[in-house]
Amino acid sequence: MTEEDFILPDGVDARRLPKVLLHDHLDGGLRPNTIVELAEEIDFELPESDPELLAKWFRDSADSGSLPSYLATFSVTVGVMQTAQALRRIAREAVVDLAADGVIYAELRWAPEQHLGRGLTLGEAVDAVAEGIAQGIADVEATGGWIRAQQILCAMRQAHRSDEIAELVVERYDSHLVPGGVCGFDLAGPEAGFPAADHAAAFDYCAEEFVPVTVHAGEADGLDSIESAVLDARALRLGHGIRIADDIELHDEDADGTFAQLGDLAEWVKNRRIALEIAPTSNLQTGGVPSLAAHPFNLLYELGFAVTVNTDNRLMSSTTASLELARLANEFDYDLDDLEEFQFAACEAAFLPVEDRDRLADRVADGFDEARI
Repeated sequence: MTEEDFILPDGVDARRLPKVLLHDHLDGGLRPNTIVELAEEIDFELPESDPELLAKWFRDSADSGSLPSYLATFSVTVGVMQTAQALRRIAREAVVDLAADGVIYAELRWAPEQHLGRGLTLGEAVDAVAEGIAQGIADVEATGGWIRAQQILCAMRQAHRSDEIAELVVERYDSHLVPGGVCGFDLAGPEAGFPAADHAAAFDYCAEEFVPVTVHAGEADGLDSIESAVLDARALRLGHGIRIADDIELHDEDADGTFAQLGDLAEWVKNRRIALEIAPTSNLQTGGVPSLAAHPFNLLYELGFAVTVNTDNRLMSSTTASLELARLANEFDYDLDDLEEFQFAACEAAFLPVEDRDRLADRVADGFDEARI
């Protein structure tokens, strides 16, 4: 990436803008040099030992057009994330890197069940990430910056531990106001063939305990996946969710300006403000869309859906929150008002108390006002 990649159509550097990030995988955002160093400590074999070549390997391997192939790269990152020391370091570095990119709030998601290979318990793994996030926040504040970050715990949909992870989320949810605390539950992993309905008990428990839920749905599978996420999981947000466009029928513009007919599911997602955690570059890599120009992001935005802009996996997609904004702005000719709306939508959907969401929106507004000067 070059400096020009960050420049918006109006000449503003996207890194100057305050950003709210709802969908960023902890195990998808490691620094390549950190992977190399951690691998050496535990004698873990890497496909490349040079950090630059390793970064290229991740990029090339993820750019496959297949979600299962994309997910296969995580065997490397997860492989070096099996100790408390490694989890603390990676979480701290993630917070520092996000803050350097202008992110002021991030919900970092990860699946604790995948990090028990060297003796950690689920609770110890979560504690280590919380400590790393807190350290990262302190590092940012020490240099005059500001960021807030929380954890979302994922259950893997192809596994059988969702009830246990839901219990862990509920147990730790009272920490969601503490830096690095757990703020929600997610279902991740291969989407096709693993509907949210298979994990109904976990979602019922979260609902009974008033814990917010987001679900990966509508990325590699269609409307049935989204419907299951909405009805069976009571999801407040959809991870990606771009296949909701399949429930929208376009036609010639009517006299009143209407150009689309929404199906019942699309109407529900739109009208209930179920936020779409969209990660454009990742959607291209996993084959969700053939090109950025063909991405339904702009259509969904024009129709009034709660669209948010996310990174998904910064390492695999070789991206940042600023790059995602710049790519969208240059493709669809968005101005600062549009980009600000995406941040407001993310503030509205954040798994925070309403007062905190309002304060976060105020920070966004102040930062965009400064960028307009």
